[in-house]
Amino acid sequence: MISLDNLKDKLATPCNIVITTHHKPDGDAMGSSLGLYNYLIQKGHHVKVITPTDYPFFLQWLPNNPEVIIYTDHQTQSNVLIKNADLIFCLDFNSLSRINEMGAEVKNSTALKIMIDHHLEPEDFDDFRHWSIKACATAQLVYDFIVNHLNERDLISSDVATCLYLGIMTDSGSFRFPTVTSDLHRIVADLIDLGANNSRIHQLVYDNASEERLRFLGYCLSNKLEVLREFNTALITVSQADINKFNIQTGESEGIVNYALSINGIKLAAFITERKNEVKLSLRSTGDFPANEICKKYFNGGGHRNASGGQSTDSLAAVTAQFKAILPEYKNLLLQ
Repeated sequence: MISLDNLKDKLATPCNIVITTHHKPDGDAMGSSLGLYNYLIQKGHHVKVITPTDYPFFLQWLPNNPEVIIYTDHQTQSNVLIKNADLIFCLDFNSLSRINEMGAEVKNSTALKIMIDHHLEPEDFDDFRHWSIKACATAQLVYDFIVNHLNERDLISSDVATCLYLGIMTDSGSFRFPTVTSDLHRIVADLIDLGANNSRIHQLVYDNASEERLRFLGYCLSNKLEVLREFNTALITVSQADINKFNIQTGESEGIVNYALSINGIKLAAFITERKNEVKLSLRSTGDFPANEICKKYFNGGGHRNASGGQSTDSLAAVTAQFKAILPEYKNLLLQ
């Protein structure tokens, strides 16, 4: 590990920097990445944001989004940038497996790796770490890194503030999750003072759905929702045929699991989706129920206690049956 002073020295003169984040980036991933990007370019650095995969259209309005490179579309160019980087910022992930094929390239790069993240159990691939599971979002940690560690609040432009606000807003569930503190509200207030237009950001993210997305949501709730009252659990299962029928694009199924969790008395909710080569699980829970434990133990995943994900190469029917079979193990917790 290098010291903060060493990192400050590296950032004092222009260098080649790559910023990356986890595959299928969400609001926090893109908000923190482009927030850091818009900060670093003011210091004269040569910066590229490389995402492992595509990401939702409702995040593509962010300042300098056109500068983002999608690895699966530009693999050769991306590998050259990673190889020639002096610094690689790894945001909103703490395991190289979370960036798919990019993981090997980042691991083999001679660049210094800087992790900024808030997930449990980070791997030891980084050279500098700004990490806290108490943080609501990685965007919060990027703000803290710039303001309190680099002492450069004056470089939080309106573009930076906009990106970081979006990251915090989305990962906090619009400021309703237990990780939201009075300190976080003070950060958000500062970002608004620095130029983040909170109402416009909310509108562009949450009031920007396609017609297909709304019809798909209605279909999920009326046809695919299953409530297991004996375990205070609700689940929605969606096949690849369902995805194709409604022409659902990347990110358009995001948040549907929360509708299942919003049912009175439900403590655990699952959104189980069939994709081309695997089945994805998105779990949400309330209180102290460890959704992340289920994902880590049974579905090759992990995440936060109340918000986690996993995957399996088994069929949709098999994964759904496995999920249901696990519930008796947690019955006491689910019925508390």
